[in-house]
Amino acid sequence: MQKEDLHGYVPAIVTPFNNKGEIMDDAFAGLFEFLISRGATTICIAGDNGESWALSAAERGRLVRLAKDTAKDRVKVMMGISAPTIDAALAYVKAAEENGADVLLSMPQTYVLKASEAELYARFDRISAATDKPLVLYNSPRRMGFSLTIDQTETLLDNHNIIGIKESQRDFFYHTHLLQRLGDRMSVMTGPCHYILPNFALGAKGFIATGPEFTDLKPADMEAVGRGAPNETWRHAHYQLTVLYELLMGTATWPAAFKAALNLIGQPSGVPRDPVLPATKADIDKIKRTFDQLGISYS
Repeated sequence: MQKEDLHGYVPAIVTPFNNKGEIMDDAFAGLFEFLISRGATTICIAGDNGESWALSAAERGRLVRLAKDTAKDRVKVMMGISAPTIDAALAYVKAAEENGADVLLSMPQTYVLKASEAELYARFDRISAATDKPLVLYNSPRRMGFSLTIDQTETLLDNHNIIGIKESQRDFFYHTHLLQRLGDRMSVMTGPCHYILPNFALGAKGFIATGPEFTDLKPADMEAVGRGAPNETWRHAHYQLTVLYELLMGTATWPAAFKAALNLIGQPSGVPRDPVLPATKADIDKIKRTFDQLGISYS
């Protein structure tokens, strides 16, 4: 997979669990087909939406194999390998290798550690030594406790098989400078969905974001709209994306609200896995009110 292959709509699929915490294979395959129908070009397994923190290496590998079997070469399959420890990350790399993932998504050391620059570079040296698969960086200050600088991103790009970045900075100054400096050398994929359309105009190649599952504008059409002059279609899509992002990020514990929203539109996503609790009735009522406001149909 080359950087030119990383573009457009790249959703991070949820992992559907039943009430016993078991993965529901049929529901996963159904969700996978739904995302393809919305225009996905690549689908990410074991991202934040997929409750990566709750998935073992064996489960990640199982999901990748199921994804590959369902995809039948229609889309590429990405797998998240982010972890606090290098041993865990390398176990995920092995699972991805053994089950046919096309590309790997990796943050620096995650969740509990704020990596120094030396630690940051050492992490990616170890990962790159373990695999020939292409890498997509994931810059998520909320998850990492710090943000990659553009200089650090460029150093990683210069020294590793990196084809893109999921950029989840919420600072538009940062996005602007990143796209100007590195947008021709790597596929910059927007994270926060209220930046999707503006970032296309500035040179982003696509998005790995949560919210386009529900919009009136098909995610596959967002690039063409984003690169054009803002019009009513642009403004409507941007408003829906903005409100959906606020709703899903601000309701319950992630990704409980997202799963509840998918269930409402007829895409069985089950419930979160321990320690995350399902969305409450009040949470679901809030989602319904917002869907009503946005004109999104649900059952």
